[in-house]
Amino acid sequence: MFVLGTAGHIDHGKSVLVKALTGIDPDRLQEEKERGMTIDLGFAWFRLPGGEEVGIVDVPGHERFIKNMLAGVGGIDLALLIVAANEGVMPQTREHLAILDLLGIEKGIVAVTKKDLVDEEWLELVTLDIEEAVNATSLSGAPIVAVSALTGEGLPDLVAAIDELLGSTPLRKDTGRPRLPIDRIFTIAGAGTVVTGTLMDSSLSTGREVEIVPQGLKSRIRGLQTHKTRVDTAGPGNRVAVNLVGIATTQIKRGDVLTTPGWLVPTNMVSVRLRLLPHLRRPLAHNTTVSFHTGAAETMARVRLLENDKLAAGETAWAQLSLKNRVALLKGDHFIIRSPNDTLGGGTIVDPHTKRLRRHRPDVIEGLNIKQEGSAEDILLSFLETRQPAELSTVLRQSDLPSEKVSPAIDSLLSDGRITVLGQGEQKLLYSAPGWAQLTNQVMSALKGYHGEHPARPGMPRADLASRLNLGKHSQPVFQKLAEDNIIAEEGAAVRLADHQVAFTPAQQNSIDSFLKSLAAHPHSPPSNLIPEADLLNLLISRKQVVKVSDGVVFSTEAYDDMVGKLTAHIKSHDKVTLAEVRDIFETSRKYAQALLEHLDEKKITRRVGDDRVLY
Repeated sequence: MFVLGTAGHIDHGKSVLVKALTGIDPDRLQEEKERGMTIDLGFAWFRLPGGEEVGIVDVPGHERFIKNMLAGVGGIDLALLIVAANEGVMPQTREHLAILDLLGIEKGIVAVTKKDLVDEEWLELVTLDIEEAVNATSLSGAPIVAVSALTGEGLPDLVAAIDELLGSTPLRKDTGRPRLPIDRIFTIAGAGTVVTGTLMDSSLSTGREVEIVPQGLKSRIRGLQTHKTRVDTAGPGNRVAVNLVGIATTQIKRGDVLTTPGWLVPTNMVSVRLRLLPHLRRPLAHNTTVSFHTGAAETMARVRLLENDKLAAGETAWAQLSLKNRVALLKGDHFIIRSPNDTLGGGTIVDPHTKRLRRHRPDVIEGLNIKQEGSAEDILLSFLETRQPAELSTVLRQSDLPSEKVSPAIDSLLSDGRITVLGQGEQKLLYSAPGWAQLTNQVMSALKGYHGEHPARPGMPRADLASRLNLGKHSQPVFQKLAEDNIIAEEGAAVRLADHQVAFTPAQQNSIDSFLKSLAAHPHSPPSNLIPEADLLNLLISRKQVVKVSDGVVFSTEAYDDMVGKLTAHIKSHDKVTLAEVRDIFETSRKYAQALLEHLDEKKITRRVGDDRVLY
């Protein structure tokens, strides 16, 4: 199925022609019928002679409703520019034509309506005027067909021209990621909320889980219709009505996008290739506020010109648009910018998730040129500049590279040493070579500083280092790779530089020696007054030289293991042991016996039952 969109000046007969072609009145609002003009989007459909169905989006022609026109003209396969024979090319004709050109719509037909009101000589003059207006746009060379919706003259020729052009139109791409820019929202009694739009990029099916972006609302498709016919699946290029489960009409608005969950990320800053219309009376200044339109969405935006302080009429330049509200869009999507009363220009989205770029920088402009025209490797590297580490799943969703090109690009960059890859599967992490080098330097600097402040500690707590570097869930593969590269070494819960050695002052070494000597002399009753400072004690614990069972009670590891072995053997032989028996077995005091037993309870080696201990 294809979608045809009307365009043209107010009262040039768009809706009347649509009704003559389809038998359907696209003016659905009572106010439209009373005024005799289209205010909002209208929809109709008809069948070509070959059996192919064509949906029609009828847009308003009045200048006050241009934003409604923009909501409907995106995503069409064929433009039907309508010019009344008795008036010729008018202001909104030119503005609609400029919008079609900015949106890159290359297939179109000009229908010269109201043919019955003029003679052949006047019709010829109007046709020449139309050709001149059209030839400077993407619709250059479009066929021009004169018709009368009143008498039916020329309608078969118009249908034949539509059939011929659509016959050479390729089918819509299917990326597996459907997008339905919502252009109407309403309620049907007994069914609930229904949204409509022109489906792009993939199919939708009943029962499928969906998400409304940018709100992140989750729902399920209760039913689908195309042209008031129930279907189980609707493919890309169709006008689709979607009945949603559990969503109120007040929760969504025109311009939201219905899609599958988890991949489409809204944005409020985009980098664009911007082209101004040639007839503007004044240049566009840096930081000008405009209205931004893409798909069915509209929001205010501030224009950041990256190359100059002003952009003259007809010129093209790199720019960024800071959007007031988040919008769901992708690289390659077209957009329009307007002042309150005029269309200013438009272009294509080159980076939908950009950071704020510095102005007047050749390297910035070169980076944007790469994103627009570069190889898959260049685009991937450019993506990693602002989004690393990036999981493979994120690259597949957000890099704007076709999925089949991602793996070859990764392999190529990896073999050239231009990226570093950590982990496996879709959780695989990607860093650019400079990004990984920067992270490595940050790790080394953090650990070097920590070792300088705490020379007696085995290393920095792993969690502290991960938090300082904001590694989050990526800490494990990062630390593993750094260890493989012999940058760091891990000791229990601590991380140190691979070549770091704990250094003791003479006083600290003497404290350690005296403490260990006292443990050897009194293995079951170690003196507490010789326990060294916390850093030294923790080091001995991490080296498994001592075991701390409580504050003030520390055994050598050898003595501890021996005591645990003897107690376990005693309980196995006698089913239990008492505190007094422990004291007597090791010829120690109650203090040490109780500290040992409570420690073993915590370790779930023993369990207290009354005054006895049994094995856990």
